[in-house]
Amino acid sequence: MNEVRIVNLPEVALACRTSGPVDGPPLVLLHALGERASDWDVVLPALAPGHRVYAPDLRGHGDSGRTAGYGLPEMRDDVLALLDALGLARVDLVGHSMGGVVAHLLAQHRPERVARLVLEDVPAPYPRPASAVPDGPDGPVHFDWAVVGAVKAQIDSPDPAWREGLSGITARTLVVGGGPTSHVPQEGLVELARRIPDCRSVTVEAGHLVHAARPAEFVAAVAPFLAR
Repeated sequence: MNEVRIVNLPEVALACRTSGPVDGPPLVLLHALGERASDWDVVLPALAPGHRVYAPDLRGHGDSGRTAGYGLPEMRDDVLALLDALGLARVDLVGHSMGGVVAHLLAQHRPERVARLVLEDVPAPYPRPASAVPDGPDGPVHFDWAVVGAVKAQIDSPDPAWREGLSGITARTLVVGGGPTSHVPQEGLVELARRIPDCRSVTVEAGHLVHAARPAEFVAAVAPFLAR
């Protein structure tokens, strides 16, 4: 059964979808920029059939609250507050793209809270040439367009502490790259994986949208890693 609840946190209300056996180990899924929790439906429940799965809409996305400001550390703190509100002391954590940045920031900030970590085609915390923020869409979207500029600026010019903090991650980690057709530089993923102590990497030739474009191959790579 897939349940949706609104969890009121100190700074924002987050919508969170929950599925899987109630007594299963907790798994948290963090979506990419401009997506929402339902983006994971294509790989559920095959991804982790034994887990209790929690998939929030991050701030500014989906049915979660809009705020005056957006940033990746703020999203990290939202997820930590969500874990506290749900009584989840230690979780497995999967993040795609922007959600992957949030995930590794959480894993380095509070390493005791993350058992296993999966980073799907995540931009590595290295500076990159800045580009203009695209114009907003003509029609309505299910996220606040202000998130785009705020997050893009932080990914273009990341805090150097994010890179240094990778060595403090204690979770067993799997980095999933999308291969040469992804816009995310794959050499950055190699370096990111090198800096995380207990980490291995795999490439699924799917481009940036790995789990959406090649769900069966994504599940084949990630499900055994998450299995207990």
